[in-house]
Amino acid sequence: MTIQAENPQTKKLQVEDILIAYQMLKDVVAHTPLQKNDRLSEKYDCHVYIKREDLQHVRSFKLRGAYYKIKTIEESARKQGIVCASAGNHAQGVAFACAHLGINGKVFMPQTTPKQKIDQVKMFGKDRIEIILIGDTFDECSISAAACAESEGRIFIHPFDDYDIIAGQGTVAVEIMNDIEESIDFVFSSIGGGGLMSGLCTYIKNLCPHTQMIGVEPEGAASMKAALENKGVISLDKIDKFVDGAAVGRTGQITYEICRKYLDDIVVVPEGKVCTSILELYNEHAIIAEPAGALPIAALDFYKEEIKGKSVVCVISGGNNDISRMQEIKEKSLMFEGLLHYFIVDFPQRAGALRQFLDEILGPDDDIITFEYTRKNNKESGPGLVGIELKNKEDYEGLLKRMGQSDFTFTDVKKGSTLFDLLI
Repeated sequence: MTIQAENPQTKKLQVEDILIAYQMLKDVVAHTPLQKNDRLSEKYDCHVYIKREDLQHVRSFKLRGAYYKIKTIEESARKQGIVCASAGNHAQGVAFACAHLGINGKVFMPQTTPKQKIDQVKMFGKDRIEIILIGDTFDECSISAAACAESEGRIFIHPFDDYDIIAGQGTVAVEIMNDIEESIDFVFSSIGGGGLMSGLCTYIKNLCPHTQMIGVEPEGAASMKAALENKGVISLDKIDKFVDGAAVGRTGQITYEICRKYLDDIVVVPEGKVCTSILELYNEHAIIAEPAGALPIAALDFYKEEIKGKSVVCVISGGNNDISRMQEIKEKSLMFEGLLHYFIVDFPQRAGALRQFLDEILGPDDDIITFEYTRKNNKESGPGLVGIELKNKEDYEGLLKRMGQSDFTFTDVKKGSTLFDLLI
């Protein structure tokens, strides 16, 4: 079996394919809740429903496609073994399926995969899974996985560019349509390789053509948007790996064709905005969402005028968020919101210099959260890295004015600059 079993030009995914997958999976996967969220509904003056795939058995929708695909080739997979490449969630779905069906599998994951996701794959796969960490991105480790499939005769289980995988992911839409009592005006869902959105679009658009299907991609890895603008699949030169569940540099050919046909729009969301949404979901709604899972919620701000008075469904695709990343998430959120700024300050090497800085520069509500300075002998002054958190983003101009009027020489370290990348 090849990576892409069928030519996207010769086959079309049908609603019936998704319903067949639904019947096969209904006793295997969790029927996750579709919850009306009153706080978000009030905030955006509409009816917001959240599809909680973060509550799936492997805390991600990826179980649906992986299990269905492996089940459809169970006999040959048992003989040959399977292999997959994944940034984490697909790997967990494959591991779960292999353990439950007694199939041997190899899982290739990027070396940058959060430890929490690696540990989850080990837990779900038990003794049926071997994990190989290689490359820095999904696209890099996918090449190694495909080579393994070729050399060892294993069956490659693609994470998104496969009709059975897409059919499995489409069962999310079956549950949504079965559970909701009103007509849906908008569906927001994240796009990495496009498998989930392709399944959602195929099912929902055929049942309710008026429903607007809105894909959401991270700003640093908007491969589907690039493909649609290019009118063909292309590879991004560089991607930001922070939203790891959607950090795909090249979308699938099959998923591209489906999204080109059904998708109404794509919203591209900055990573900092994603972080703000992660924190709000946790603090205000007690929902633990991974970055890719928070994308649809983050996109609502970009559609707040269009969705007023409408019925909206947001699919939280996963909740595999490593708690050790929360400090980084908070920092990225603060910077995006204009509440955290970094400076290189040239401090005189004398007693009381820091006290002078605190008294003359900081406002009453400002806080230093980063201070890195090393005293050097035979120097009149030395640079220090200072991170200052503001209570309100409007306080930034006042901070700059006080620094400009002081005796301290400073450099404002802007996000995206070479200096920022080196120091922060």
